[in-house]
Amino acid sequence: MANNKNKLLIVTGVILVLALIGVTALLLSEKQTNRELVQEFQLEKEDLENEYTTFARQYDELRLTVSNDSLSILLEQEQTKTQRLLEELRTVKSNNAAEIRRLKKELASLRKVMVGYINQIDSLNRLTAHQKEVIAQVTQKYNDASRQITNLAEEKKNLNKKVTLAAQLDATNIHIQAVNKRDKAAKKVKDVVKFKIGFTIVKNITAETGERTLYIRITKPDNSVLTKSPSNTFSYENRELEYSIKKYIEYNGEEQNVNVYWNVEEYLYAGTYRVDIFADGTLIGSQSFTLG
Repeated sequence: MANNKNKLLIVTGVILVLALIGVTALLLSEKQTNRELVQEFQLEKEDLENEYTTFARQYDELRLTVSNDSLSILLEQEQTKTQRLLEELRTVKSNNAAEIRRLKKELASLRKVMVGYINQIDSLNRLTAHQKEVIAQVTQKYNDASRQITNLAEEKKNLNKKVTLAAQLDATNIHIQAVNKRDKAAKKVKDVVKFKIGFTIVKNITAETGERTLYIRITKPDNSVLTKSPSNTFSYENRELEYSIKKYIEYNGEEQNVNVYWNVEEYLYAGTYRVDIFADGTLIGSQSFTLG
């Protein structure tokens, strides 16, 4: 009876530990995702602030070009509305996606109103040549602002790519040793029975933690790959590549040394060989070595 009770306590303990590990992994994954989303929302918010500021300044310039009091009042009202929305935007938190989307829709409406006023002012026959010139300048500024906003959006896209690149693993200090059957450095290529390959996965606090799969390709001078089976392949840039060695590691974000070995069972000849290391569909390190 006591043994059954002990077994039950052990099983219960194991289940609780596994559940804790699962919850921890889920929380870490959600934390990484939330950090990336907050950064994206912050960039989008900055884009909107730039455009709202531009519109507020352009309404002020437009008012200087009109002598029609009614139209001037309407422009002032739109300018006030723009400034009010800008103040709302500045108080919105970066992770408030609903408010940012609402203010983005408001911005689209302001853009249409702005274009309407530009066309209306331009159509007034009483405008002087100077006033028309000012309108043209405002229109140009509007177009320049639109292009600037487009450029900011492209910069945000590039920044997102940089964030993705920053989260990738990186292999450094790659060293390869060709050894003979006495496990000593082989002086001649015909004596090589094994390759010892070592490298360091650098510290990266932005990279995803957990089990990762590394693929190591050893390429001969004729660019053929040393492999134990033609079915040993992995995906890279929409194609399948052969690999020599597959290595599983448990990555925790800290620097980690990795060692792998290749037993030579094929004919080798003198020349320059290359070792390429891949992880998550990305080439993370390369090193060449020469056999004489």
